Amino acid sequence: TLGFGMTTPATVAGKVFLMVYGLFGCAGTILFFNLFLERIISLLAFIMKACHERQLRRSGLLPPNFRRGPAMSGVGSLVGWKPSVYHVMLILGIFAITLSCCASAMYTAVEGWNYVDSLYYCFVTFSTIGFGDLVSSQNAAYQNQGLYRFGNFMFILMGVCCIYSLFNVISIVIKQVLNWVLKKFECRCCPKCHKSSTRLGRRNAITPGARLRRHNMSVDTEGQYDSDTEGRRLSGEMISMRELMASNKVSLAILQKQLSETANGYPRNVCINTRQNGFSAGVGALAIMNNRLAETSDSR
Repeated sequence: TLGFGMTTPATVAGKVFLMVYGLFGCAGTILFFNLFLERIISLLAFIMKACHERQLRRSGLLPPNFRRGPAMSGVGSLVGWKPSVYHVMLILGIFAITLSCCASAMYTAVEGWNYVDSLYYCFVTFSTIGFGDLVSSQNAAYQNQGLYRFGNFMFILMGVCCIYSLFNVISIVIKQVLNWVLKKFECRCCPKCHKSSTRLGRRNAITPGARLRRHNMSVDTEGQYDSDTEGRRLSGEMISMRELMASNKVSLAILQKQLSETANGYPRNVCINTRQNGFSAGVGALAIMNNRLAETSDSR
């Protein structure tokens, strides 16, 4: 999907062939990028987990003779451990910058561009923007032309794969920032919604003396409406049941979670840092990132 535009089909047959071939070619390229992303993330996760294990061993949280295997299930610090998305983004960013600098040095020496233009060409090419204002391998002859074309091909291939992986990691970080911003500014722009949520919170909250105040209410006021938004007051028995459900909400949620895990056969000892996100059931690059990485929480 670079699309530099210096070579294009001219005949009708060539254009039809391009559309048919591009349909399968682009799909295969996306599959290749996803497989590369999965392998590179698995490799980074393995290396970072080994470093994390060494750090735990140095701090005394792991025994010196600890080995990977069935014994790992008893170590709470490594069960379900996944690398932080910020650490992976930093590593991929450093690798992309290093690769771009090396490729720019080659283009500056061979193509005769200045270093800034070479960096610009690398970003436009590796990100598959493909403006076409700067295109490599367009001169009539080069010194060691075969070696230069091979190096150009390898730099473009590795650069596109690395930038593709980096963009997917950045997309997860952007999603986290947007979720944080939406959580901070939720319903603050709408006073009516904020007022309704405040009223609802007062009615559902259990405060000291609430049952006494409700018990002292007259029978005539229990059947009336507070307002159109609050709805009808419940009877004394239903209010007691609501208080019971609200006070035991956490216990019921834990019980429901344990029953679900028991029915589905899931393990109970799961790392607290591993959380599901909005793309947990998706496919493609974001699903790969979700399965391989932990979305960094406030505790990290």
